[in-house]
Amino acid sequence: MSSDQPLAADKVESHLPETQAPPPTTETAPQRRALATDKPPEGPSEPYPERDEPVVEPLSTAATYFYTISYLIVFSIFGTLARLGLQALTFYPGAPVVTGVVWANVGGSLIMGFLLEDKNSFREEWGKPRKPHNNIIPQDFDAAEESKRHKSVKKTIPLYIGLTTGFCGSFTSFSSFIRDIFLTLANDLPDPSSSSIASRNGGYSFMALLAVLLTTVSLSLVALIFGSHCALALDRFRLPPTLPFRLTRRIIDPLIAFLAWGCWLGSVFLAIWPPHENWRGRAIFAIIFAPLGCLLRFYVSLALNARLPSFPLGTFTVNVLGTIILAMCYDLQRVDYIGASVLVSCQVLQGVMDGFCGCATTVSTWVAELNGLAKRLHAYVYGTVSVGVALGFFVIISGSLKWTVGFVDPVCG
Repeated sequence: MSSDQPLAADKVESHLPETQAPPPTTETAPQRRALATDKPPEGPSEPYPERDEPVVEPLSTAATYFYTISYLIVFSIFGTLARLGLQALTFYPGAPVVTGVVWANVGGSLIMGFLLEDKNSFREEWGKPRKPHNNIIPQDFDAAEESKRHKSVKKTIPLYIGLTTGFCGSFTSFSSFIRDIFLTLANDLPDPSSSSIASRNGGYSFMALLAVLLTTVSLSLVALIFGSHCALALDRFRLPPTLPFRLTRRIIDPLIAFLAWGCWLGSVFLAIWPPHENWRGRAIFAIIFAPLGCLLRFYVSLALNARLPSFPLGTFTVNVLGTIILAMCYDLQRVDYIGASVLVSCQVLQGVMDGFCGCATTVSTWVAELNGLAKRLHAYVYGTVSVGVALGFFVIISGSLKWTVGFVDPVCG
């Protein structure tokens, strides 16, 4: 098997960058006329698009950007709350896997794989109907080229950007994954089955590090591929149903915009006024910082991912930067008179880690890029460098405090 083959046999196609800029102000659908034969072709036929007349849809660039940002805000909030909730549900006595964020990474990767291969939800694209017409196949139709074009165009739709970059990217967290690797190495990973952590030697800590690393990466990759298989299987039944363009543009987009800015502003007011119970403080401060991290990842990925096709520089940058910020907040939270004894300071730092760092870093996009890189060698280099650099920074920042002065238990738990 040559080194030019993809990482997995059933490759999930992932074009870089993950999202593209919205389309220009006015777009005219290309005119395509079907050359009909006297009878339909033999065998089952797919519903190919027929565009006898050009369809003109005025698209406001400003409105499209506004809706895109709104989707990113609201889905980053939902993704953060879903990640925190799933971590709480999977942290129970006797849990076979004690790193709760692994299940959020698996779930987000599965949804990402489904959305990447889904051909039905956004079939209307920018108001251009894609419906069968008497099952007649145009003679100039190229199914592979049409599928590639559709995958590229749907990445400019605000709702798709919100689901992939917003929800999946915020549901998964690369920085929390690296934090758990460090905690296993430092023999400080919380165990729901015991109030104290048993001491172990360095060899066992290294084995624990490998366990967290291999479990998260392998399960996330498998979930990504399984999600793509689910989308391909449902495509035979024309599922999920196509979202009407007029419905999304006239009803869903304005509604999401209202909810996004309203929820974000409401969370700010809730954070200002006490009381700050443990659960309330952790959730509120997390969703305040979540949209900031998501928007940072969105713009950095747009600016840098396309520069090196063999190494997604944008995703790498935000993953490493978010991990560095999380390591610094983790240290400050465990220092006297900062986060270890002041409740609000501890909760703010936890909100930065769960919200900003959790949304600025992503595992779902990372594994999609690993699986989508053209050469297997590029995927191994990208994955190894991402984990190695991020973990190296975490060891330098947090390890220097852990193995010298030591951590103090934070007041917010």
